[in-house]
Amino acid sequence: AMAVVAGCGGGDAIRSHMPQVLQQSGRLVLDADALNAIAADATLQAALRGRPPNTTILTPHPLEAARLMKTSSAEIQADRIRMAQTMADHFACVVVLKGSGTIIAAPGVLPHINPTGNARLATAGTGDVLAGLIGARLASGTNPFLCACESAFRHGQVAQEWPQTATMTAENLARAL
Repeated sequence: AMAVVAGCGGGDAIRSHMPQVLQQSGRLVLDADALNAIAADATLQAALRGRPPNTTILTPHPLEAARLMKTSSAEIQADRIRMAQTMADHFACVVVLKGSGTIIAAPGVLPHINPTGNARLATAGTGDVLAGLIGARLASGTNPFLCACESAFRHGQVAQEWPQTATMTAENLARAL
């Protein structure tokens, strides 16, 4: 019944835990290292596709998306909406394709383009903050697609409102959220 956020740091250490995470987590957000582990392992890909509907959110940046889809980041970037939707359909989950104009896609749902955010969100760790925010909202029982849309919007909004003279770190971003 709990929500789990997996893959935010830790490198390859997550790989050996992924079968259990995919099998036992009620609601799940997969980021960075978890996505890379899945991309490299057909068994983990099958386990991800086999999860119950409306329980899983992936938060890849373009290179992680390319690894998952066995293509190049240039191809991901060339048609972000189509690729996010294809990934969502392929893995049967919500996809938050990070980047300028973050795309949120889910099976059977019209993709959403997030209107907030700026280059400050390219700062190390800010994607982990987004994954954590999504996980917190997911734990509250919110619909995963809505949860991803709301989280991406708020995450980007805080970055946009950040004072121009102040440095935004992931820690400061998390505190502001």
